[in-house]
Amino acid sequence: VKRSDEKIGKYPMNKLKLWKKCDPVVKEGNLPGEMGAKVRTPSDMQELKKEKFKINQFNLLVSEMISVNRSLKDVRLAECKTKEYPTLLPTTSIVIVFHNEAWTTLLRTLHSIINRSPAGLVEEIILVDDASGAEHKHLREQLEDYVAKLPVLVKIFRTPERSGLIRARLIGAK
Repeated sequence: VKRSDEKIGKYPMNKLKLWKKCDPVVKEGNLPGEMGAKVRTPSDMQELKKEKFKINQFNLLVSEMISVNRSLKDVRLAECKTKEYPTLLPTTSIVIVFHNEAWTTLLRTLHSIINRSPAGLVEEIILVDDASGAEHKHLREQLEDYVAKLPVLVKIFRTPERSGLIRARLIGAK
């Protein structure tokens, strides 16, 4: 029996968790972007693509076609695929800083973390909104409602004015 004040390495026992390998995210038919496949903008949507490009400076139209829960190829080196890890690992908090982020890219990031990280090792995901503009309404109540339903604790912090990446990360780390 391990004592509550006992440590393994520099980690206290209460910060270590048993874990198991994640199953890969299963490919769901021929949805756009599955397994990292290239997605092309349909020719009849080129004007809409140009309009949406102005919002975040990337092809937002295509991003909206790709599932937030898409499958990806395993591109790790062979050595990484066979590496053995200890059965007890420390938990972690993940800090994501964003400013005026597109809905689909933010959700895809969250789902990638949840689906590709061993259950129990992600203690929390901390989102730091670095003063997104009022026109990005989806980053307010809609985001709060969405993350409340996720299987991992997600905390959202908001800066009242732009602080920049490093300061925003430090807010998340506190």
